[in-house]
Amino acid sequence: MRLLTSLPVCVLAATVLAVAAPVLAAETKDSAVTASQAAPALSLERVFASPGLAGPVPRAVKLSPDGRYVTVLRARPDDRERYDLWGFDRKAGEWRMLVDSKKLSSGRELSEAEKMQRERQRIGDLKGIVSYEWTADSTAVLVPIDGDLLLAGLDGPIAGTARKIAGTKGGELDPSLSPKGGHIAFVRDQRLFVGAVDGASEPQPVTPAETASTVHWGEAEFVAQEEMNRFKGYWWSADGSRLAVERFDEAKVGTVTRAAIGAEGTKTFEQRYPVAGSANAEVSLWVVGADGKSRVQVDLGADKDIYLARVDWAPDGKTLYVQRENRAQSKLDMLKVDPATGKTEVLFTETAAQGSWINLSDAYRFLADGSLIWLSERDGFAHLYHYKAGQFTQLTKGPWVVTDLLGVDQKSGRVTFVGTKDDVLAPQVYAFDLKNPAKLDRLTDLAFHNSAAMDRKGQTLVVTRSADAQPPQSYLADASGKRLAWIEENRVEGMHPYAPYLASHRPAQFGTIPAEDGSPLHWMMITPPLEPGKRYPVFSYHYGGPHAQVVGKGWQGALAQAIVDKGYIYFAIDGRGSDNRGVKFESALGRAMGSVEVADQLAGARYLKSLAFVDAARVSTFGWSYGGYMTLKMLEQHPGEWAAGIAVAPVTRWELYDTHYTERYLGDPNREPKVYAASGALAEAAKIRDPLMLIHGMADDNVVFENSTALIAKLQGEAVPFEMMLYPGFTHRIGGPKVSKHLYETVFRFLDRHGVGSGQ
Repeated sequence: MRLLTSLPVCVLAATVLAVAAPVLAAETKDSAVTASQAAPALSLERVFASPGLAGPVPRAVKLSPDGRYVTVLRARPDDRERYDLWGFDRKAGEWRMLVDSKKLSSGRELSEAEKMQRERQRIGDLKGIVSYEWTADSTAVLVPIDGDLLLAGLDGPIAGTARKIAGTKGGELDPSLSPKGGHIAFVRDQRLFVGAVDGASEPQPVTPAETASTVHWGEAEFVAQEEMNRFKGYWWSADGSRLAVERFDEAKVGTVTRAAIGAEGTKTFEQRYPVAGSANAEVSLWVVGADGKSRVQVDLGADKDIYLARVDWAPDGKTLYVQRENRAQSKLDMLKVDPATGKTEVLFTETAAQGSWINLSDAYRFLADGSLIWLSERDGFAHLYHYKAGQFTQLTKGPWVVTDLLGVDQKSGRVTFVGTKDDVLAPQVYAFDLKNPAKLDRLTDLAFHNSAAMDRKGQTLVVTRSADAQPPQSYLADASGKRLAWIEENRVEGMHPYAPYLASHRPAQFGTIPAEDGSPLHWMMITPPLEPGKRYPVFSYHYGGPHAQVVGKGWQGALAQAIVDKGYIYFAIDGRGSDNRGVKFESALGRAMGSVEVADQLAGARYLKSLAFVDAARVSTFGWSYGGYMTLKMLEQHPGEWAAGIAVAPVTRWELYDTHYTERYLGDPNREPKVYAASGALAEAAKIRDPLMLIHGMADDNVVFENSTALIAKLQGEAVPFEMMLYPGFTHRIGGPKVSKHLYETVFRFLDRHGVGSGQ
């Protein structure tokens, strides 16, 4: 479901945030924050206007292959959703715009396939340059823009030029350069094409033409993109002579008629959508010559009802590795493949603990000696292991988790990763030597919430960090963590867009309360300046679903501050089932969605009501996507506990959601109908007695609009009063400078009407 990406802007901007009695967060050293004398009120209009209040937060930070440039995608000051390519020349010591998206833009409307691919990647609202790729010689970048594929020259005789890749027609999907840079591959008309970058030969299809319109080559199927975090459907070998290519056939996948209801009319799409308990696309894998002259099928086994989870070439290109997951998501096989014959053998198998499931990950690396650094939850927490000569050696251990593997310096044996060893609410970057993994070196500052990326050789880090009053910063560091240069210091001072509001910035407070089973539940709270004897209303935000963490000690985002400026207390709590707490904590939701996580939100609400400065009669709750579903379950199960609830794009019947996500947690509805009946939000909708606001985008292709129409009909049929706001033409992401303002103003007017408002 990856519903975390559907959270409100305050959560999206950072990884939101995360704790015994309220203690104000102390100002930390090197926080790079300077306060001004006075601060205007932070309005909803300003929160969503340009430039963004988080400041210049770059995307897609990369190092050029020769190490000269650090490149980023940076939003334009006058349009926070349009990105250009910028580069820091490490030789000259200066920044410059490398590719201006407006100068290269054709203004062409994206095809439906391109739009849907961007939806899956959660970048559907972005404009200009949304991705790019360096050529192997560092002289140019491949830039897809408005559906065209352009090669922009940055150095040498082609500097300052931009040309369209020969033979492209517009609408090509998932373009990528071969490892040595001489060729380009892309998907067009459901086939994979390969051609010369220099235009010496136009791209030619290397996969066959199919008579069935349901067959796709070189693409990732719907659930791979939506739920498995796999967006690629083909993979280059190291020498560029071969590609592993996915083929999938959706003939057996059921169709849903998705109505994209817009302001000027309605378009309908017959969308292949594998709802829980139904047939998935049939997937196969092939090894194809880059010249299109050879094609070998990989033996994925007799069972065709499996998931193609991950595909990787060995560093020498002589072996292909495939991760095969069973339909129940209880077992993951690592297959070793002979690319010449397609024959496979099982290298090893991961098996989920009873009542749990396999969490797919990208935290692994195949090494030149044939061994593997691998992430596993086999001891109950996500940790790194070294697989060599058929044996696993555990490298990290303890009641904390590794969240990402950044790099391996194979010459020195140095492994760098992100983990929660010091604080589950503030991940840090760590490193160790394979010869002595017990000695962990922390490379980042505990005062910040950190994430990072690393070059292929495991020697240069790009660290992104944030703190309570510090929007995301990014810097270049060496393998020891020493900062070499700022990529974006983003100091909140001077002309920084958030600087005028810093004087009134309210710090987040953290604490824990116990769940029914004794597990500590982390909460976060932001309060207005508290006046003695005054009680305040609460705007509580929740998500509640698995594989997501809401509470963390990073930049909370401007929306939370604007809500506090309106006189509300802003509150969030992570219940059982949330991420980064280990297998037992997360698997509490197994076959039990809408149960323990609802109980934990109730515990949070009752804790709030115990505080002298909280108005117990004015505690509201807001949730988006899984959080919208949670709002409904909370109001159904505990009438009178919340003064009002807002449900945005909620799932109401899990039978309407897709296979890979839903079956992972609830099983097969054909075999476990009672689980689905108990987890759904329709059967007990008549129990809702508190004010409810329902919001949904009318072109939602993720949590389809039918979820809300089913709820609307149920509530009307039971004479349950509720309010509603629908957004024509919008998908699961309802947003934009004006529309986001409209959505949240609608929410706060609703709260005011029902006596929950702050009176401001």
